[in-house]
Amino acid sequence: MLIRNIVNIISVIAGSLMLAAIIFDKLPWWSLFVLILIWLLITGYGVANIRSGYFLKSLSNNSKINQRKIAITFDDGPDPNTLEVLKILDKYDVKCTFFCIGKQVEKYPDILREITKKNHVIGNHTFSHDKLIDMYGTERFTNEIKDADHIIEKYTTKRPLLFRPPYGITNPNIAKAVKATGHSVIGWNKRSFDTTIPSEKVILRRITKNLKNGDVILLHDTKTITLSVLEQLLLFLQRNNFTTVTIDELFSIQAYA
Repeated sequence: MLIRNIVNIISVIAGSLMLAAIIFDKLPWWSLFVLILIWLLITGYGVANIRSGYFLKSLSNNSKINQRKIAITFDDGPDPNTLEVLKILDKYDVKCTFFCIGKQVEKYPDILREITKKNHVIGNHTFSHDKLIDMYGTERFTNEIKDADHIIEKYTTKRPLLFRPPYGITNPNIAKAVKATGHSVIGWNKRSFDTTIPSEKVILRRITKNLKNGDVILLHDTKTITLSVLEQLLLFLQRNNFTTVTIDELFSIQAYA
């Protein structure tokens, strides 16, 4: 059972008992607002944290893996900067997973082809990655996933089965959309914040601190700062005997239909 269902059941039972207690003057009326506030905080955490499994199951790390394997993932491409990322990955003979935005694929189809040519894995990151996409209804969000699938398949002949929600946001509509499309939802447990943090050292420290077997690192192939961070990361992984694998290998799942 999803955590959301458990929280809702407990909240309803607690609310009913509290309401009865309020009616018989055993509790003050404002105690119900405390319960509502707690429910809102828990639900808000579930929305913002893809690892919580609050609305849907996501694969954010594989703690069961015994080998020193991790996965590096990139969001928001393809982008001209992606070509520089690919050069660094070639230099270290590393394969990664790229979660691509459909409208970026339309802009740079040749870069998408280059990613697949080098045997990296492509995942779905919606078509528009709109700033308000987490507010979309189920049907509209479903179309976002399907449209991204279509454009990726158009240029690679492969339909991705891996999906990462924009911003890592989840909610009931997104859960219903993913269920309808049949994708595996991929999260992360090492977030770089390379889109906001200006310091290479801070970013590198965030993603290498306490790095363990089965961890999933989130980077963005659209940012120039990521280039220098990536090279330092790959050197760190070499020194510490980690092997970088694609998401499908890390979780033993299918990457494409």
